[in-house]
Amino acid sequence: MSTRRQAKELLIHIFFLVVGASGIIILTLILLFLIMEGIPIFDTVSVKDFITGTMWYPTFDPPDFGILPLIAGSASVVVLSSLIAIPLGIGSAIYLAEIAHPKVRAVIKPAIELIEGLPTVVIGFFGMVVVAPFLQKWFGLDTGLNLLNASIMLAFMAVPTIASLSEDAIYSVPAHMKEGSMALGATHWETIARVILPASLTGISTAVILGIARAIGETMVVLMVAGGAAMIPESIFDPVRPMPANIAAEMGNTPFRSDHYHALFAIGLVLFVFTFIFNMIAAYLAQKHKQVGAASL
Repeated sequence: MSTRRQAKELLIHIFFLVVGASGIIILTLILLFLIMEGIPIFDTVSVKDFITGTMWYPTFDPPDFGILPLIAGSASVVVLSSLIAIPLGIGSAIYLAEIAHPKVRAVIKPAIELIEGLPTVVIGFFGMVVVAPFLQKWFGLDTGLNLLNASIMLAFMAVPTIASLSEDAIYSVPAHMKEGSMALGATHWETIARVILPASLTGISTAVILGIARAIGETMVVLMVAGGAAMIPESIFDPVRPMPANIAAEMGNTPFRSDHYHALFAIGLVLFVFTFIFNMIAAYLAQKHKQVGAASL
């Protein structure tokens, strides 16, 4: 009986080990696939010229495989959308958790979570049909499909994630911490700034990370509203082509196993590395904030 029980526990242990390791296994297989399909392009162009080249004309003769404009497009869209989404998301979370009447909160929070579930193609259509003409008319632009439009749409997608998760983190701060602060004479705003936000910083950091991560890998929205120009932007009104949009736009028309095909997989590999580095840095900062918060409490 004891042997059967030990065997059963071993099987259960192996099962959960496989389930837990499946994410790492899948991630490793994806990375290997990107390496296998992307590395051959470096027989045609050096890694340095591929990363720092400013010309992306893969169908020219001879072709140019410089992805610096694509990297600049991705970075600029993510930075600008983060500058919009983070204050709005955290501000919305503070309002919902600490200021809004419970009846108002019961209406607004489900609405925010509903926005989070909207298909990205619908958000892209909204950016093309509503936001682009508005930007074009308001600022006197040649086109409203540009870096600013893409950043607004990505921020629109990221705000619900940041707001919802941050609100949960703020709402979960123990009531005695807030009451103790106010009992010592602090105002409500001082309590929010000096007690509640530091205590919920880990949860807010996680919310921001997830919101920005969604913006980094987003494809459909930036494909529809960013303008599609492979150029280094000089202003927020310039059209750009981020890396995910470039892959989506060109992969379907690329000859199999051509240099262009391998270059697109190499772009995917660069995007994978950038995303991995961002997640590692974000995880380190979240852990650091967690330790600081625990020490201060």
